[in-house]
Order: sequence, then C-alpha cells, then structure tokens
Amino acid sequence: MVYIKWFNELSKNDVNIVGGKAANLGEMTKIGIPVPPGFAITAEGYWKFVEYNGIKNKIEEILKSIDINNPTQLRKAANQIQELFIKGNIPDDLKNEILENYRKLSSMFGNEPIFVAVRSSATAEDLPNASFAGQQATYLNVKGEDKLLDAVKKCWASLWTARAINYRSTMGFDQNKVALCVVIQKQVFSKKSGVMFTADPVKNDLSKIVIESSWGLGEAIVSGEVIPDEYVVDKNTLNILEVKINEKKVMTVYDPDSFTKEVEVPNELKNARVLSDDEVKKLANYGKILEQHYGNPQDIEFAIDDSGIYIVQTRNITTIKKTKKEELEIKNEKILLRGIAASPGVGTGKVKIILSPEEFDKFEEGDVLVTVMTNPDYEPLMAKASAIVTDEGGHLSHAAIVSRELGKPAVVGTKDATKILKDGMVITVDGTHGVVYEGEVKLGELTKKEVARKIVKSTPLEITATKIMAIADYPETVSKVKDLVDGIGLLRMEFLVLRNRKHPRWYLENNKLDEFTNMLVERLEEILRIMYPKPVIVRTLDMRTDEYRNLEGGEREPKEANPMIGWHGIRRDLDQEQLFRAQVRAFKILVKERGLNNLWVMLPFVISWEEVYRAKEIIKSEGLIPGKDIKFGIMVETPAAALTIEDIIKNVGIDFISFGTNDLTQLTLGVDRNNEMVQKLMDEGHPAVVKLISRVIKICKKHGVYTSLCGQAGSRPDYAELLVKLGIDSISVNVDAVELVRETVTRMEKKLLLDKIRKL
Repeated sequence: MVYIKWFNELSKNDVNIVGGKAANLGEMTKIGIPVPPGFAITAEGYWKFVEYNGIKNKIEEILKSIDINNPTQLRKAANQIQELFIKGNIPDDLKNEILENYRKLSSMFGNEPIFVAVRSSATAEDLPNASFAGQQATYLNVKGEDKLLDAVKKCWASLWTARAINYRSTMGFDQNKVALCVVIQKQVFSKKSGVMFTADPVKNDLSKIVIESSWGLGEAIVSGEVIPDEYVVDKNTLNILEVKINEKKVMTVYDPDSFTKEVEVPNELKNARVLSDDEVKKLANYGKILEQHYGNPQDIEFAIDDSGIYIVQTRNITTIKKTKKEELEIKNEKILLRGIAASPGVGTGKVKIILSPEEFDKFEEGDVLVTVMTNPDYEPLMAKASAIVTDEGGHLSHAAIVSRELGKPAVVGTKDATKILKDGMVITVDGTHGVVYEGEVKLGELTKKEVARKIVKSTPLEITATKIMAIADYPETVSKVKDLVDGIGLLRMEFLVLRNRKHPRWYLENNKLDEFTNMLVERLEEILRIMYPKPVIVRTLDMRTDEYRNLEGGEREPKEANPMIGWHGIRRDLDQEQLFRAQVRAFKILVKERGLNNLWVMLPFVISWEEVYRAKEIIKSEGLIPGKDIKFGIMVETPAAALTIEDIIKNVGIDFISFGTNDLTQLTLGVDRNNEMVQKLMDEGHPAVVKLISRVIKICKKHGVYTSLCGQAGSRPDYAELLVKLGIDSISVNVDAVELVRETVTRMEKKLLLDKIRKL
C-alpha cells in the first residue's frame, strides 16, 4: 500500500509518516497495550490530495494576505482554507486504498461495514515540547464508505482551523510543512471513558497517577460538560489513595442520526462510582508501562466497553517538569476542590462560610471567604480576606473582578465549596491554578512563575504611546499603582457608596442629597489627589437593582426579572434626576472648588444620543461645562452605542469613549457573564465584538475623540496587542496585570514601527 499503514506496521519513530497520534497507536500495539485495531492514511496521502486539488499555493496566497495576529482576519482565512478541503476531490488511487482497507477492517468483525472512529494525526503532533491536543477534528461512529470519505476530508480540513494556524505560528512550526494524517480504527462504544495522567499535572507530582472517568463516550469530559470521578493512585505500589465521586449529570452516547448526542445520565448512575478498583489498577498499570516506555509522563485517553479496557491515545504531558524530592513532599497534599482560577496568588486561612449579610460579623481579618457568590455587599469582607472561594461564577463574575483588583487569590465556580468546606477548617487557596487544598500548604515554588507580577518594580517605567491605565476603586489600590500607570481608566462610584452602608435611594427618599454629595466629594477627593495630575475616569452610578438590597434603603429596590439588562446606568440616572444632580454637584465641588481638574466623567450603559444629550444638559445646568471644565464621555458597552457612535458624536459632542468589553461581549453574543455554564462562549475576541470595537475606534479617530477600554479583556496580553493594532489611545487593566500589559504594548508598538520602517 502506498498511502495506508496498519498499526502493527508503525512505531513511535514514524511521526513524520503518520503523525504523532497514529505513531503512538502503532507503538502501543507493538508493546501489547490494548488498542482498537485500525490503520492510518499517511502524510503522503494528505500531500496527494493537496496536490491533486491545487491547494498548497492557494493556502500560501491566503495566509500572505492576512495578519495572523488579527483574530478577524485569521478566522476568515481559516474558513476559506477549510472550504478548499471540504470541496476537494480524493484522487481515485488514494480513494481505492482507503476503501479497500476499510473493507478489510470490517471483515475482521463480520460481513457488514463497521462503525469506525476517524481521527486526525498531525505530523508535528504530540511531540515532547508541544502538544496539539484538541486542535484537529475527530469523527465518531462513522459507518459506510461515503461517510468515511467525507470524514477524512473534514479531518484534513481541521488542520487549518484558526486555532491550529495560530498555535503553529506561536510554536514556530512552518505552516507549509505540517501535514495531517488520518487514523481509522474500530469504534469502541464506550460504557465508560476518561483520561489518565501518569503525574499530577496540577501539583506537579510525579509519584501519583490521576484518573478521571465518566459514563459514555469521552467527549463530555474533554469538553468540560461533566465533572468526572477522580481516582488517585500511588505509582509505585498501584494502591488507590483517593476516590472522589462526583455527580455526573450528562453523558455523550452514540446516535444513529447525528453520530453522537448528549443525554441525561440515568438517576441511578448520576452519583454512582464509574470505575471499579480492578479497572483503576489495570489502567494505572497501563499508564505506568507507557510512561516507562516513552520516558516521559503521559496524558492517556481510554474507553471501556463489554470486552474490556482500550487505550485510544497517549501523548507526553508538556506542562510537567521534574522537581526535587523536597518539592514533591510539599506538594503531596489533599485537594478539596477545583474550580475556575479567577485571581492569581496563594492564600491560607480559616474557612468562614457566609451565606447572607446577617453572618458578616463572624468574619475576621485573614479568614477565607467561602460563599455561593459575592455581590457588592461582600466587598468589605473581601478586602479583609486572605482568599475567596465561591460555588458559582466565572472569570467575569463579581467575585473574580473584585478579587483581581484587591489582589486576593480567588477560585470561583467550584459548585460545592459551601457544602464541602466547614467553618474553622484551615485551607490553602491556589488562585493561579483554581485549586483548594486542605491545611496550610507552601505553594510558592509551584506558582511563582504564574502568580501576579509584583506591583513595584526597581526598573524605570517604559513610556508607551498607548497609555496604560488601571481599574481601581479604593485609595489603597490607587496608591500602589500611581507611579506605574498613566491614570485610572475606571473608577466605579457605586463602590464608594458601600463604606457608608446606605443605598443612594436612602439619601434621596430622606431628603439628604447634600449628605450624599459630601460623601462622594470626600471619597473621590482622596483618589483624585493621589493620582493628580493624571486623569481619573469616574463612571457615574451604575446601580443594578439586585446588587445592593442589603444596604440601608435598598430593601425598597424594585425586583426585576433580569437586572443585568434592566434599570441601571444612565437610564436610571435620568429617571432619578435628583440623584444624578447630586453626583454632578460633587464633581463641580471637586473641579471648581478643590482644583482637581483631572476628573473625567463617564456615562454608563448608553443606548442613544438623546440620553447623552439630556445628561449633558443637566451637567451644564449645575454649572459644570462638559468639554471645558471636565472631560465628558460615555462607555461603549451596548451594541446600540457602538452602532450609533457617530450620531452621539455629531449630535451631542463627547471628549472620549471607553469600551466596557464585559457587557459589550455578553450583549453582542447573548451570554450571561455571571453564568459559569456558558463561560466558554464568552469571547471578547469574537469577530462580532472585534468588528464593533474596530468600527468605533475608526469613527472616533475621524472626529478626534479619545478612545479607551476598561473591560477585563484589556488585562490579557493577546487582547492588548489587538487593541494596539486597532489604534486605541489607552487600555485600562487590573492592577496585577499592569506590568505585563505595559511590556506587551511596548513590544507591539516597536514591532509596528519596525514593520513600517521595513516597508519604506
């Protein structure tokens, strides 16, 4: 055969012929590991198809025409390239070999065509220093010759997803020299499946084997749809050290119409243990054999049906590094919970479970705050906490955002923290990796490369054309970063209200608006003086009706079905005009009486120029002239604001805008940013979001309006690079990301200049 190799003909040395996955399947077959039988279409088959359809030159042309670092351009190019493969024709000699061997594989199990798994195997895949895990496609339960050929073409096409192209670019792989082979092997109709790590990848522990398993096919585990059972095994003795049974709510099963489908796990299996002791030990033994054979810790996928255990994939764990014995001893600690790594760092303290404000008094300095989910009422506790752990929430939840600003380690979305943890027990929270340990654990060596960079640097501050601002609401935080940033890009006024424990409507309903104004002056003056003369962008009140009910007067807040898109921001300020005027009077005192002209005023949740016009007229009527006495701007956090920005500029006149990417993304994509179940869909880099941002920046530049960004996305280096390319004037970031983003911006600005010079 020219284009086909069976597993028993292959070894780990054949990566350049059949890719890492197929080579490993061949190697495992040779050393006696149970592998579902099958064969691979070689790299030569891939190149035959590419040449036959004239695809190579077209790929080069498409990639040369784009900036790979531009997400929008990259996605478009990837779609164009994949279409070339899907619509291409497989040459007859290659097609005949594929079908001949499929028939041969089927004949081993009867007279009918069998179901097969069609899996991608890239020729640069699963190498010791790089893993392409999950980047190419797998098609399960494929039956019949036509469906098989379609699946093969789709696998080839998956070599050219945006994610795969970007990864190869980052890792330095030549895009034109990476081929994709295809594995075709008997489908295992898994009753159980899972993954096995021959070293603990979280604790960097080489003495343990960690196995995760759930019901049905393995897709539910890989996609994160289910929390699998976990088994920890001593690698030397194969003794089972720990068994953790989780509730498995869904599983992936075979479906004759759609290949696979997700179904609910039967009630009797949801909380049942998946693997028996015998299965755990057999798997661990296979893992031990594979690690010894390959000489590196392995990441292994397995499937179990009525005929027994099958190993369907193995590859090196690229994140494990060998450590000293004493470091291992430190890390052999009991993991209580895993969740989303929301705020980096390590914190140790006594658990205090707080389920309502009535329990606040029991919280002491240095305790670990454990709750279902925080809201603004909890911020005084968060400031005193050594760490924060929540049942619910994602990267953009209240707990995550405030923890990052306060510099508190936080793990969110654990699901069961309030049930598993008990008041008074000592725990260690690793916010860098999303892990909660029992007792006091010294994790400095484990996390030092990933813990937030220190705020204070001894090296001089690098000046960038793109200003680096901070997101900060507390004087303590502002003091730490005042010399490291070009200003405060977002100060949220509702955070200032919390310290007096009175809701703004209390001042309104008790005719004490002067007291409210004086309180704002006192709080804002401290921060403005710390930063002077650098700008401080103050967002006017953005009080959602569900967030501050426990403040005095908050009990009279209306109940809304969806407060996130309800009565808050400028729409509420215009309805409660006297409260808005009280805020403006505070601004006037600060600017005209105290001389703090570094105050910029920003309106939140705008959807029309009429709102901005009304607000501007109110500000004028209080004796403060926008554009003269203060810089006046809006947040662009709704698609409406983004799409009508030119109307706002022409009809009203503004000095600046600032993107609120958290809300802009959730409103554009229809995703609740507080819901951990849909966090995977919350993508600030989505083409729709990027197009809105790019459009607004271009229009603002045309009209001389200053552009900024104050959403959490600005703290990501990759997003900061994108913003620099789009020409934004400033980026506001979390205090723990100031140094990293400044370095990123410096590098990107120099690169853009260099590219321009080279073109001269």
